[in-house]
Amino acid sequence: MKAVQYERQGVSAEVLRVVDLPTPDPGPGEVRVRVRFSGVNPTDWKSRSGATARPVDGFQIPHHDGSGVIDAVGAGVDPGRLGQRVWLWLAAAGRRRGTAAEWTVIPQRQAVALPDRVSLELGASLGVPALTAHRCLFADGELVGRTVLVAGGAGAVGHFAVQLAKYAGARVVATVSGPAKAELARTAGADLVVNYGNPDAVEQIRAFAERVDRVVEVNLATNLTLDLALAGPDTVVAAYAADAPDPELPVRACMSANVVLRFVLLYGVPGAELDRGVADVSAALQARALTELPVHRFPLEECAAAQDAVQGGAVGKVLLDLG
Repeated sequence: MKAVQYERQGVSAEVLRVVDLPTPDPGPGEVRVRVRFSGVNPTDWKSRSGATARPVDGFQIPHHDGSGVIDAVGAGVDPGRLGQRVWLWLAAAGRRRGTAAEWTVIPQRQAVALPDRVSLELGASLGVPALTAHRCLFADGELVGRTVLVAGGAGAVGHFAVQLAKYAGARVVATVSGPAKAELARTAGADLVVNYGNPDAVEQIRAFAERVDRVVEVNLATNLTLDLALAGPDTVVAAYAADAPDPELPVRACMSANVVLRFVLLYGVPGAELDRGVADVSAALQARALTELPVHRFPLEECAAAQDAVQGGAVGKVLLDLG
């Protein structure tokens, strides 16, 4: 099979190579998936570049997310799963074999049945973004009748946060940086979309809701002042990204708001909570509550360009198309 791998960390074009490898066989409790699409996320280029600490154990096939069809099962796996369309999550977490390959093997719980009417493109877009959004939204209770603020509502995590929150019965405000992203957030289903750079952004949101109950936060350093202006007792600000400089924490302001700060990194979320997220995302898929982002397709051979596009802030979802 063809696969992309790297043996050391560094700039993508320097270290990512397309190679021929033996097609893997599933072990006990595993399934083998013929990968159709491999989803590319910021965590992938960060791990490859060395921006986040993750040693390379000989070689690494990148990418956590994907979709495809199960074509072999290991011992202990129901043979009835053969031929099943699936979406994949955290395929490369603690493992050498991610989804940037024609075939991958993965523990069966991480290959989740995809409803027939759901596209493989959407399936490959879930994984890290949807499960991160779920953790930010639901780690602190249910959302029926609550108000949720989604920072970066046009990004992949933001997109699924808007839709999962709406599906759960929340009112949703999304903040964005410009008109094109505003249209994406509105299409996702946000009740109110606000450009966070507008001087009256807080006033616009307060006219919709005096306070918010959850904040799904992509940039705590930039947005904390706005978040605190809209917070009240038991508001949870859940931060899932750390691309900006670390914020200077205004402790007294946080105390005055009685705000809760939660930090989310998917790799450390307890297994039972990840399983809950998978079940809830699957239910939302079944209910047609989740939709695709605009897709940017790259062939396997252009994996370096795909990762560079994500690093460069491509709007929408970047996928490797493995045909």
